[in-house]
Amino acid sequence: MNPNRDSTFRIENIAPILYVTDMERSLAFYVDILGFKKAEWGDDTFTSINRDNSGLYLCKGAQGVPGTWVWFGFDGDIIALHEQLKLKGVTIKLPPTNFSWAYEMQIQDPDGHVLRFGTDPNDQEPFADLI
Repeated sequence: MNPNRDSTFRIENIAPILYVTDMERSLAFYVDILGFKKAEWGDDTFTSINRDNSGLYLCKGAQGVPGTWVWFGFDGDIIALHEQLKLKGVTIKLPPTNFSWAYEMQIQDPDGHVLRFGTDPNDQEPFADLI
């Protein structure tokens, strides 16, 4: 019997819970800068933010630790996104870099969480991890 194949439950989704120190500041970052939508039921201690078919929870002063890393797979122009975020004053930890697994950029939110944005690698450019 294969325990992975004969499981008695199905995972609906997975959503990280990020520790925040200032909910208003975090919402300004995720909603106003990154384009997420705040859940109607949220308050100043706990809420959900969503964009397209994905989301995160934000929890003020509890649940999680600063500096969590989150992967954001997306379909779009990473160079254009980088320029937009730079103009908005977002902290860029890693500018768009072509790796064999993804064309990736890393930014930092107000609480030090690292958001890794990645799209398909560019086969026409060298991969930074293979140089």
